[in-house]
Amino acid sequence: MSDNWPAALGLTGEEHSFVLIGEAGSGKSEIAINLALALLQRGDKAVHFCDLDMTKPLFRSRDQAKRLTDRGVTVHFEEQFYDAPVAVGGVHRLLRDEGCYTVLDVGGDYIGARSIGGYAPLLNAPGTVVWYVVNPYRPWSMDIDHIDAVLAQVLGVSHVRLERLRLLGNPNLGPDTAAADVISGAEKLVEMVGPYKPVDFFCAREALTPALEGRLPGPLFPIHLYLTYEWAE
Repeated sequence: MSDNWPAALGLTGEEHSFVLIGEAGSGKSEIAINLALALLQRGDKAVHFCDLDMTKPLFRSRDQAKRLTDRGVTVHFEEQFYDAPVAVGGVHRLLRDEGCYTVLDVGGDYIGARSIGGYAPLLNAPGTVVWYVVNPYRPWSMDIDHIDAVLAQVLGVSHVRLERLRLLGNPNLGPDTAAADVISGAEKLVEMVGPYKPVDFFCAREALTPALEGRLPGPLFPIHLYLTYEWAE
């Protein structure tokens, strides 16, 4: 990502907190990790990463805690016993702190989004960006009616105001996604949601960047896949 990436992603450069929500399997944890590392590369502030996903045991960003910590990101999460939810401490303080970057990876759908309802005044503040990640290849995002139904539930429990919510596209079919899949999915997503909200940017595996340049209906944020099955690495 170039030096002007805040503007390229629809940002002003004044934002200090970034929240990623969406359905389970939309790819928000992968994007959150990549965003935290991109913020770290800016070198102007410390980066804090909070794993608030308490709804599933697989593909959690906390599994990459050592890798993030080794790179210089401070990772916050709480160990839990099986599926017993445990809240992460210090989130209020971090969301208020303009002297650092804070990335929140929130659990899937409305069940996971309940974990951030208590932070609503800070989530709706000017310095915070709340991105709803949509993968148009997932069954629950196959059309505008499905997207609207799930999003209404998420907004209802998180208390994020609709006008503050921003959309992020992640059109992928897994590690074997081809450039044509990304382009087709991005176009489908814009067709579905475009009349209601713009899509800030689209994510795709970094290896596909050369094949996607200038072919998407919006900016591209290349991502590295960290959360993969061991046999797919």
